[in-house]
Amino acid sequence: MEIRMLTFMLLLLIMSCDKGDMDHDDNMDNQMHMGDDSGDDDNDNSNEEFDIERDSQAVIQNVMISGSEGDYSFNVEISSPDTGCDQYADWWEVFTIDSSLVYRRILSHSHVNEQPFSRSGGPIHINKDDIVVIRGHMNNLGYGSLILKGSVENGFAKDTLSISYASRLETTDPLPQDCDF
Repeated sequence: MEIRMLTFMLLLLIMSCDKGDMDHDDNMDNQMHMGDDSGDDDNDNSNEEFDIERDSQAVIQNVMISGSEGDYSFNVEISSPDTGCDQYADWWEVFTIDSSLVYRRILSHSHVNEQPFSRSGGPIHINKDDIVVIRGHMNNLGYGSLILKGSVENGFAKDTLSISYASRLETTDPLPQDCDF
């Protein structure tokens, strides 16, 4: 598993060197690639490329939305390779396609024995037709490439994004202060 993760990270590094810095905010759609488009939304195995072991990051699995336009609450389901305070999903965030941070939900502890887990957050001030990205973050590994992209009006789909896209958000407040356990 460890060798597989190191190999995957090395491949990502090589690919990011070939593509240059993807932190440019122009044309995010050219930097995102849809996952399995078989149309079989009910088959959990249809998106094998979104397997947590392959990404070794915090992966947003699902989102449920409540509230009204401009004042939504998101309940986000995350899978992450938490081992304790040394490695855990420390936040999930929502940002616009021009990489403006809309909302960040800080996760104050690891979820070693609770996988996947769900946490709510809000209010999230977006319109029902705003296209946004939801992604997770690991305290020691940073962003993963597996995300959800979409709108409240049309729903969200699994997608991929360069781990360096909008990387400046990694230092944008609010940031976690400490890990409880």
